[in-house]
Amino acid sequence: MADDGWPTEWLRALLPLCVLAVVAAEETYGYAIAQRLQAAGLGVIKGGTLYPVLNRLEQDGLVTSAWREGAGGPGRKFFTATATGRAHLAERTTAWIRFTAQAEALLPTPTTGRTR
Repeated sequence: MADDGWPTEWLRALLPLCVLAVVAAEETYGYAIAQRLQAAGLGVIKGGTLYPVLNRLEQDGLVTSAWREGAGGPGRKFFTATATGRAHLAERTTAWIRFTAQAEALLPTPTTGRTR
């Protein structure tokens, strides 16, 4: 999935939310989404991983897509977050922040090994 050493199960769980966040920030296409995710530190996300996520988001009504002609090149499929997608992103982001704070409280600090 990614080349940076993040556990695959972490990426699998969070990738749809991160993809939705990128699409909610601006209408964009697959390659640009992958580049944005890599720039954010998630590693290289290959098309075989990304496009099924985008398809599921579209099936769930969280994004829409439309083909556009390319300037001197092939057309691209652009993705846009729906109002439902933006609401889902806000709800899930709030839940994720709460979840990670609670999990962090259980984990030991790397330097002392003690629970926080």
